[in-house]
Amino acid sequence: MNNFRVNHDRLWNSLMDMAKIGATEKGGVCRLTLTDVDKEARDLFVNWCKDAGCEVSIDEMGNIFARRAGKNNSLAPVMTGSHIDSQPTGGKYDGIYGVLAGLEVIRTLNDMGIETERPIEVTSWTNEEGSRFAPAMIASGVFGGVFDLEYGLSRKDADGKTIGEELKRIGYAGPEKCGGREISAFFEVHIEQGPILEAEEKTIGVVQGVQGMRWYDVEVIGMESHAGTTPMERRKDAIVGASRMVDALSDIGNENTPDARTTCGVFEVSPGSRNVIPGSVSFTVDIRHPDSDILKKLGEDFRDRCEKITYEMSLELKFDEIWHSPPVKFNDDCINAVASAAESLGLESRPITSGAGHDAVYVSKVAPASMIFIPCADGISHNEVESATKGDVSAGCDVLLNAMLERANSV
Repeated sequence: MNNFRVNHDRLWNSLMDMAKIGATEKGGVCRLTLTDVDKEARDLFVNWCKDAGCEVSIDEMGNIFARRAGKNNSLAPVMTGSHIDSQPTGGKYDGIYGVLAGLEVIRTLNDMGIETERPIEVTSWTNEEGSRFAPAMIASGVFGGVFDLEYGLSRKDADGKTIGEELKRIGYAGPEKCGGREISAFFEVHIEQGPILEAEEKTIGVVQGVQGMRWYDVEVIGMESHAGTTPMERRKDAIVGASRMVDALSDIGNENTPDARTTCGVFEVSPGSRNVIPGSVSFTVDIRHPDSDILKKLGEDFRDRCEKITYEMSLELKFDEIWHSPPVKFNDDCINAVASAAESLGLESRPITSGAGHDAVYVSKVAPASMIFIPCADGISHNEVESATKGDVSAGCDVLLNAMLERANSV
């Protein structure tokens, strides 16, 4: 395998320029899906791709595809990419690094005058984060056949606006069918979003797969009542019941270490008055584990504990599973291409399993896929202080370039 390298300064400058769009005071970004700042970032990416000589197309879910022609354009392309959208208080590397690394691969191939056998494509997937529209990874999920198009376009935000409506509003409701594109191999480069690589002083994580996830919406219903006149023993306090459930959720995670992850990310109280006993509480639940059977049992265990608390406190419970992403094992050939690229470049690497969901999960259902991780400071992500070094960002893109070249010239 060759040991080509990208233009490190250009890659870094592209990341910093893109980070100005939706920039926050603490150094992060806020680019919620299909907002005006998301459109601005999309427009910049599309213009950069066109400047690099790419043919750009957009599908029904707003996914962007930029293609660099190969010697034989009848062959399925080697694809890379990630996402442009962010969390409300997100960092400037999560997602966008994988998009701009793909663009840098194309720019570098142009600089070197290298013509690949297969076409090269870089894509940006719509609504990976799931922070404005749930669930996460919705557009790559439609592409991979996990969700149908109607479901994807009908997802609503908190104001009742749908993905379909917002795609039209910002001009990214594309004409191409979402899905059905033949892909020879797919690679996604990403910050680890965890502490392992940094702690072990490894530059590259060769991602073997992604742990499974189950998302639940839970509502606890009690009785609103006056805070000063209702005796403690006569209360049906929804927030006390919900709090006990969140505590039980944490217990389940701690009881199933080291692999389990349990999180309550949103907690909403009604009616939200200081002197009224809450009548209802809604909260979200995120449970993760790399073993599918254990993941299912964790969800069942949590529901059982919630039902027990509900019974003991004379409350009502609504418990809905809204999303399930099974554990994923990536393609061996793609994994080996990443490992070989890291070795040829003299980079320290290790096998790793992703604790977070990524678009590569759903793409892997219709194409051979793998991922490349680089360290991020203190393992922090989904946070404005999210940070990665220029050296690590560059190294990950170097690995991506060489892995893609290996697959793009394999016929």
